Amino acid sequence: MENVIHNLIFNSTDDGMVVINNKGIITLFNKRAEEIMGIKKEEALGKAVSEVIFESRLPLILSTRRTESNQEMVLKNGKKIITSRIPIIEENGRLLGAFAIFKDSTQAVKLAEEITDLKEIQTMLEAIIQSSDDAISVVDEKGIGILINPAYTRITGLTEEQVIGKPATADISEGESMHMKVLQTRRPVRGVTMRVGPNKREVIVNVAPIIVQGKLKGSVGVIHDMSEIKALNIELNRARQIIRTLEAKYTFEDIIGKSEEMLLAIEQAMLGAKTPATVLLRGESGTGKELFAHAIHNASDRKYNKFIRVNLAAISESLLESELFGYEEGAFSGAKRGGKIGLFEEANNGSIFLDEIGELSANTQAKLLRVLQENEIIRVGGTKPVRINVRMIAATNVNLEKGISNGTFREDLYYRLNRIPIHIPPLRKRREEIPFLCERIIQKINQDYGRSVEGITKAAEAQLMDYDWPGNVRELENILGRAIIFMKHNETLMDVKHLPELTNKYKSIKDIPRETAEQTHNSSLSDMVEQYEAHIIQTTLNRLNGNKTLTAKALGLSVRNLYYKLEKFGVQ
Repeated sequence: MENVIHNLIFNSTDDGMVVINNKGIITLFNKRAEEIMGIKKEEALGKAVSEVIFESRLPLILSTRRTESNQEMVLKNGKKIITSRIPIIEENGRLLGAFAIFKDSTQAVKLAEEITDLKEIQTMLEAIIQSSDDAISVVDEKGIGILINPAYTRITGLTEEQVIGKPATADISEGESMHMKVLQTRRPVRGVTMRVGPNKREVIVNVAPIIVQGKLKGSVGVIHDMSEIKALNIELNRARQIIRTLEAKYTFEDIIGKSEEMLLAIEQAMLGAKTPATVLLRGESGTGKELFAHAIHNASDRKYNKFIRVNLAAISESLLESELFGYEEGAFSGAKRGGKIGLFEEANNGSIFLDEIGELSANTQAKLLRVLQENEIIRVGGTKPVRINVRMIAATNVNLEKGISNGTFREDLYYRLNRIPIHIPPLRKRREEIPFLCERIIQKINQDYGRSVEGITKAAEAQLMDYDWPGNVRELENILGRAIIFMKHNETLMDVKHLPELTNKYKSIKDIPRETAEQTHNSSLSDMVEQYEAHIIQTTLNRLNGNKTLTAKALGLSVRNLYYKLEKFGVQ
């Protein structure tokens, strides 16, 4: 029975074992020794070890009675082994024999290499985590903190002692723990805004589950400091101001068109983009004329050249000519040495977008006509014409035909500009696009503000659909942006309560003031429209205590256009 147990133990070990007696005869040869040496046990037992294993040093151990540990040895079959040889000596000093225990070194080397590789990977990962500028925290499957890096302490103000071994909620100042949410759902979360640490630092959090062979082992979170992101945004905005948006950002894919009128406008713009002809974009303020201008440039063969945007109403009359056409040295006091090229020259071989074209003075209109007719400009103070190759895209929200009849806009310039007229419908005439616009605008605001609003409720959507939108898409963007700002961070759907009160100015003809209606008796349609427009301007001006800047903003007009209308209608 005792021998059976011994044999079981010897044959179950992963090491090879060979035992000899004091005469050098093999008395034990286990199963692993057979596998490593390629010798059957029956061929080894009872034979001298030097006959079976020619290279064996066990006979030497019998003579020296000394132990040899972790010795390399190459067998006859070419295998390398690591072996230890030990003499068997009784307490009284009598030598009974010796035994060798060994293992295949190729397997040991492979295992050592794997361990070394794992240690290298672990060291590398630790170095990456510790050197990252983004804060990293790891919790186990129970939500207990097990690792943070120095950036985490820098951003949150919490040390390892305050986080490791503590629940995942230990660092939350405002909001719910994303670690716990991910552990419950086994799904990652991204772009969640919250406040962490004793200083309530505003951060954006991304958290993902750690799943190994199908089992949840914990979660890892990466925290981005909002103050750093805001600083980068400021730098980016400065860079944008410096380059003055010399390239178009939008394409026709960015324009949402579902209504028949909008689809027609897009189709006309696509056709116009393929020609060098001047495009005139017409529509109310805020309808997306600039978006169309970007798309037309990007769909044209000039898309790899400059796209210059100019708001004519934003540049004072005294500077407009020199900005558009440039000036020569000494053209006026304060002129730069060597002169300055104008925006038309800067846009050479590209496109120039002239917004508020209806606001140009008669003198500038004449010079612009020359550009369209002759494809050349003359700098202020200069005499030599400069050839240019520029595609012009103009836009206006005023009635140019009325300007022609009033003598404020040149008829010949109008016909040059009106080669490809495109009318962009107001939002009230394409209400079916409001849900799609809301989705796009909310996505953009989420990116700008670091929010995670998923959409809008049906009730809120119905309220937006019922409004007339005098400010068009620009007003819609303003309303949604304001609503998102005042939404709580844990709210994901915009509802009616988040929207301001939206009241249409006049829901029907009976709502028009009586005195205005009485004044329209026996008047032509154009006279009635002007009387009504004058009444609206006067009412808004009175409501805003005569502040013309606020009045222009409330009515969606440029300040210059408002002054023009005040003079035209005689409004005090």
